[in-house]
Amino acid sequence: MSEGKVEIECLDCEFGDSFPNLRTARMALDEHESETRHTVDWEIERVAGGVEQAGADAGVCGIPGLTNTESPLLDQRPADDE
Repeated sequence: MSEGKVEIECLDCEFGDSFPNLRTARMALDEHESETRHTVDWEIERVAGGVEQAGADAGVCGIPGLTNTESPLLDQRPADDE
């Protein structure tokens, strides 16, 4: 595999590669899946700082109590206000 930030690997055959960005990885993944009907797994090495912060603010890590309730990225309105 080449050196990249997004790695894809087919779970049904030997296909696998590494890409410099999500767009090119997603295109290769879609192409392989549509041609073969195989299941492709993927891993992202890292994302931009703003994306990491948004995930941290939203508590995406799955650890209760780690949501940043002061974050402007979160919609703080009750569900019935929509």
